[in-house]
Amino acid sequence: MRDSRPQSIDILLGSLTTPERNSLLHIQQRAVALLKLNRAVAGLLPAPLQPWCRVANFRQGVLILETANASWMMRLRYEQSRLLSALRAQILPSLSSIDIRINPTLATKGHQITQNHGEPLTGKGTTEGKKRILSRQSGEAIRHLAERSPEKLKKMLERLAKLAGEGADPTNRND
Repeated sequence: MRDSRPQSIDILLGSLTTPERNSLLHIQQRAVALLKLNRAVAGLLPAPLQPWCRVANFRQGVLILETANASWMMRLRYEQSRLLSALRAQILPSLSSIDIRINPTLATKGHQITQNHGEPLTGKGTTEGKKRILSRQSGEAIRHLAERSPEKLKKMLERLAKLAGEGADPTNRND
């Protein structure tokens, strides 16, 4: 019968031949180095940029950064010279330039981080316990709009207008 208990990575690496072990060890060391570099770069960036930027690679003296979209790319370009000199002075004296690329998948990650107000992506603390308030003026404007809307939209707008001025829970759908 096969032993299916979890095993330490050291045991798994120990069973590999020397070239395979060296290759995996090199990959692991590279990944750890990039993670440390990513933390250092994030520490040097302004707070609004941090969720939208990450280190993708470092090779041949060029640091490759990824950002969510062209807007964040432009903001990062404003910080590029300061970041380059700080990284040269503190961590990477061999750094010659910084290449910035767009990676749209960072947009969803950055959005989730900013929705959590900088908390780690745990799924907790997003809208739990928070209530939105709709002002009475907004309620009146929505009622006025509902009067001139098609029937289906009118019902939805009237339901929304009922929430005006209350500490309404937006997740409550008992109306």
